[in-house]
Amino acid sequence: MVEIEAKGRRGGGRRRRDNAATNTVARQPNYRQLRHPFSPQTVFSEDEVQSIHNTALRVIEELGIKVLLPEAREIFAKAGARVDDDEMVFIGRDVVEAAIESAPSSIPLRSINPARQQIYENGAMLFMAGAGCPNATDFERGRRAGDLGAYEETIKLAQHFDVLHMFGPAVEPQNVAAHLRHYDMMRAQMEFGDKPMFVYSRGRAQVQQSFEMIQIAQNLSSDDFAEGVWASSVINSNSPRMLDNPMAQGLIDFARAGQMTIITPFCLAGAMAPVTVAGALTLQHAEAMAGITLAQLAKSGAPISYGGFSSNVDMKSGSPAFGTPEHIKMQIGAGQLARHINLPWRSASGAASNTPDMQAATETNMSLWGAANANATLTVHSAGWLEGGLSFGYEKFINDIEALQTLAEMCTKPSGSDAEIGWDALADVQPGGHFFATQHTMDRYQTAFYSPLVADLQNFGAWEDAGSQTSAQRATGIWKQILAEFTPAPTGAEAKERLMPYIEKKTAEGGAALLD
Repeated sequence: MVEIEAKGRRGGGRRRRDNAATNTVARQPNYRQLRHPFSPQTVFSEDEVQSIHNTALRVIEELGIKVLLPEAREIFAKAGARVDDDEMVFIGRDVVEAAIESAPSSIPLRSINPARQQIYENGAMLFMAGAGCPNATDFERGRRAGDLGAYEETIKLAQHFDVLHMFGPAVEPQNVAAHLRHYDMMRAQMEFGDKPMFVYSRGRAQVQQSFEMIQIAQNLSSDDFAEGVWASSVINSNSPRMLDNPMAQGLIDFARAGQMTIITPFCLAGAMAPVTVAGALTLQHAEAMAGITLAQLAKSGAPISYGGFSSNVDMKSGSPAFGTPEHIKMQIGAGQLARHINLPWRSASGAASNTPDMQAATETNMSLWGAANANATLTVHSAGWLEGGLSFGYEKFINDIEALQTLAEMCTKPSGSDAEIGWDALADVQPGGHFFATQHTMDRYQTAFYSPLVADLQNFGAWEDAGSQTSAQRATGIWKQILAEFTPAPTGAEAKERLMPYIEKKTAEGGAALLD
């Protein structure tokens, strides 16, 4: 800016009249609690939404849901559902509708840092990084099986960016035995971060111990823990129409502990669901409502989130596709169905691409905009997801954060005040001139625009001189610097100190087995 002014002006524009621009003013965006800036879009009429809802109720009542867990079948039977010898459960619509009515529409997400707490409800806009990836990949170390080091790194990356609001299991730490893995996963979230946490539903013992670790590390009483949601878990039904043992038990255990389950069928149109958008959403809606019903029967008023992660498959290969027109239509339709039953809900982004290229960016960005148009409460897999979830990509993560921060910027509405319209600046600059040196610009330029994280805005010559790097290549240096300079949350050291004796004791006792 000073260089432009020193070279003079073309066609008018005031010179700087004071020293307003001599001191650097850092732009300080706030991405911690976001609200959707635009009205939700629709793909179905109100009558069509009602028809999908009614058909989904009919699926639950007439076709039934296969429920593998005996305890869950007993809960359904006690509520009046018909249970047959083939583990099929047929739930009357009166039971389903009463369960939906008892579910809360607004859920407080707690954190040891009050500034990180969220209200999980329709209208809120939350993001979680890519989750559940068995592999990690980056340009320096290549593609490799997920391990504890990668899991800890992804927690640190998620902690660093305020536009990510909840922790998730980005990379599976496969070098830690399954019966001990939850100890390290919980410890890392609380040692390095201070955001709402994730707990896998992998058996009653592991869930209960994870809840105990939260209370110990955060120094919470039982009443403190019960006051809000300190942990959430994703519950995936096995489409079509089946709920397996760990998922059903997770619904029960989380409900009784007052913690949130995000009930998410993964209905791929053409494979595990009907080939049409409406058909796939009907199955998704039925499975989600069946899960919601089990949670509410376990404990009325339990915090639950409706979930939708439906897309289509490639009919040539059978592989899942993301960011497609059908994926986006299903996101918007899922939002309509969630609002129809007045529940907050989760959507998902994603990428089928095997590398952080234009395909990956397009798939993720289109599905992010789909979730935004659908007014999703939470968008999972919003940063780092590659290969349909088989890998978490570090360079992909950084470029996805750029997209998320762009969306977050939309939550701050511009002002149309006289001062912002800037009559003086408009009058000050002659035809063919520029606005670089007007007082209106000088008063605002340091904080006027979003500052890119990874995008390169240089001209071709400067970009070429700097090495002609793609955005994925530039991202390598960014994630490396973040990890090298990472500072854990202020509460982390104390949380780890409280937690380690418990982990050491439980490890010596043999850990906690998974439920089959």
